[in-house]
Amino acid sequence: MSYLLHLDATSFDRESISRQVARSFRETWAGAVVHRDLAAEPIPHLTAAGISARITDPARHTPEQAAAAALQDELIDEFLGAGGYLFTVPLYNYAAPSSFKAWLDQIAVVGRTIATPGGPPATGRPAVVISSRGGGYGPGAPHHGRDHLVPHLRTMLGLELGLDLEFITPEFGLAPVVPMMAAFLGRHQESLTESHAQARKHGETLTLRTVVR
Repeated sequence: MSYLLHLDATSFDRESISRQVARSFRETWAGAVVHRDLAAEPIPHLTAAGISARITDPARHTPEQAAAAALQDELIDEFLGAGGYLFTVPLYNYAAPSSFKAWLDQIAVVGRTIATPGGPPATGRPAVVISSRGGGYGPGAPHHGRDHLVPHLRTMLGLELGLDLEFITPEFGLAPVVPMMAAFLGRHQESLTESHAQARKHGETLTLRTVVR
């Protein structure tokens, strides 16, 4: 039975909206889980040693290249071993947290996970991205067009890595704590309720697709 790879990239702990919605997903997921908390245990950012190790004969690796290659191998094996994915990636300053970008840079390797002759090995595997945001980014909202997280992940996770993506984006998360956003409290509650419902539904769906065959 394959497992769900769950990556948390939010800096907050239990009070995080993204984590709260992810828990609703996990409540209906019925299989095994491998969980990485990128805030508690950050993945190192890609270094020159990590890049050069990919194009250097392992027999000629320096100690730094060998260590970087070992980390990449561990993360890639973990990624490719999963049958489904849950990414908890809030919107920080219009993009993904750097902790998630660090993980992505480590596992996006030409010839192994992307740009392979037969297509990405993870092609078609289901993935859910839960991305809370402090305001509103939909059509007509003041921040419409400033969400650079979803387009980037559609390209990297979807196009390059081949995952079958679904996005859950609870909005107006700052309404309960920022007085000038109090007028959006109802919109926040509405969005949060809908996000929890979507998460539970996707948890059931992914279970059927990856655990029950």
